Amino acid sequence: MKLPIYVYKYIVLLFTFLIAVCEIGAAFPQVDIQLKEFFVDSTTVGKKGMNKLQLSRYSMADSNYVVIQFFSKRQNKWELRNEFDFSKDDIIACDTKIIDFNNDGLKDMTYISAVAARSANEVRRLFIYNRIYDSLIYIKNSEDYPNMQYNKTLNCIDAMLFHGSSTNVFLRLHNDELREFATINADNELVVSEYDKDGNETVIYRKKRNKAFYVRYKNYKPLTPYDQR
Repeated sequence: MKLPIYVYKYIVLLFTFLIAVCEIGAAFPQVDIQLKEFFVDSTTVGKKGMNKLQLSRYSMADSNYVVIQFFSKRQNKWELRNEFDFSKDDIIACDTKIIDFNNDGLKDMTYISAVAARSANEVRRLFIYNRIYDSLIYIKNSEDYPNMQYNKTLNCIDAMLFHGSSTNVFLRLHNDELREFATINADNELVVSEYDKDGNETVIYRKKRNKAFYVRYKNYKPLTPYDQR
């Protein structure tokens, strides 16, 4: 029995559609995404028991990235307050830490985003909990200050940069960034500097023939190493 001409047209269209689908599938292969690391905290970050943090590190064929989600408990349900995503190397794990960096009694979050200077400089992204907005503030220049930690002596954040010699940096939080107010540069000379709010430098101490290249200080005025009480 001879089929109507429109049937043949439908068959041709069907085969054309199937070929097009196969070509699209070949052009856009399925991406293999693997969860490499997962961290969750709902007991210590922000307001204890009222906030939750999740960090997930994913790996693809040619890249890695981190997704950070921050939640607030509302009517016994978790409500998303922040979400961040950043690229990440595949050299080292995130080593997520929940620490109070601004001495407000509420714990913040930091994770390793990269390493430098043959792993001597541990580079981290810092997120400060803001109690007013019940959310995290990403400190956008935190990666510029490796090996950062809270400094109890000066109630600030300090960092130590290794670069052949070393530099101690003392920092204060200002909105979504860190601002330097003092440095100790240990090279052939030991140079201590202060900085005003505009970033202008004033050298307050200089000592020649410096030998303490890799000493970490908790105070710059007077010079006080961490291992000294």
